[in-house]
Amino acid sequence: MIFTKSKISELSEPVVNQKTSSMQVPSGYGVLMLKIYRNVLPKVSTYLELWKKEAEQIPDIELRQQALLSIKNKTFHCEGGSIYGLLAKEDIEPTIRFIVAYQTISDYLDNLCDRSTSLDPEDFRSIHQACLDALTPGAECIDYYQFHQEKNDGGYLVKLVKTCQSVLKSLPSYAKIAPCLHELADYYCDLQVHKHVKIQERIPRLKTWFEEHRHQVPEMKWYEFSACTGSTLGIFCLVAYGWDRNFSKELAVKVKNSYFPWVQGLHILLDYFIDQEEDRIGGDLNFCTYYNSQKEISERFLYFLKKADQAVSQLPNKQFHLMINRALLGVYLADKKVNEQVDVKKTAKQILRLCGGSSLFFLWNGLIMARIRH
Repeated sequence: MIFTKSKISELSEPVVNQKTSSMQVPSGYGVLMLKIYRNVLPKVSTYLELWKKEAEQIPDIELRQQALLSIKNKTFHCEGGSIYGLLAKEDIEPTIRFIVAYQTISDYLDNLCDRSTSLDPEDFRSIHQACLDALTPGAECIDYYQFHQEKNDGGYLVKLVKTCQSVLKSLPSYAKIAPCLHELADYYCDLQVHKHVKIQERIPRLKTWFEEHRHQVPEMKWYEFSACTGSTLGIFCLVAYGWDRNFSKELAVKVKNSYFPWVQGLHILLDYFIDQEEDRIGGDLNFCTYYNSQKEISERFLYFLKKADQAVSQLPNKQFHLMINRALLGVYLADKKVNEQVDVKKTAKQILRLCGGSSLFFLWNGLIMARIRH
């Protein structure tokens, strides 16, 4: 399938799936990186460029700015998430199309919440309905901005939602994975509401929310639970597997239970870990600040990694998932923000030293990717 800048409107059209060659899920580090550079990153770049063109047409200045910033500053979210397209084998193209659109929704709405002056939970709930509608083919789009001060995005958010819907409509095993998709999305949307309200209400709301769900997760702190809900990786993994007509409901639950809480928790804790100084300056909530020490951070990260490894070892393509766990460490700890924070840099070195050479492999590749991107 060939995409040009003149065909932006095709983003909301049904997928025409062309299978041209047999693809295998990579199980070695070298092959994984080769496929990321050759099969993943170019597609991500193409789709993000199309969405950037769409964002540039948003009439409202504030919405346009936040949409463009979410693409510019969070490109690596789409790049990292789209690696799961490799699980879809010949269906990598529509899978990445979905992942880029869904992650763009998440990043854009996160920007809107972070920079909102209303701090209105009703507003945050309404705009994040887009995350749920995007996972439901045929769902009618509501007025997502009904409680938001800025409203005119020229149809940008609806186009993103409909793009996701069009891919899922073609997914052979959608009905089998749908309950798990919506469970993970419900967690994600709840988090976005609770963590963006008035500062004095955030922690009480998050703690109450944790108490409502703590019986559903292993022993952990409220801020770790919150981190586990903030990732989209489980959704991407399920969608990639959803092209398999023989994929079962039981396996969908196993994937969901592997990614939530462990892999997703590792993912978001790393994200918060490198953003500590940035969030302190911006007055944003950061879950890593609730640990008692850098030593505790290191211990808990390694514990989450151990549990994530154990969990994904029960899945198909075991080696792929294990590599992703190491890739999370390498890519996040390669971020330039790490070297700008003394304590973070010291802890990052300790974590990498204890995790071995595979994480260092992804660290170096993370540095290379960052240089290519900039």
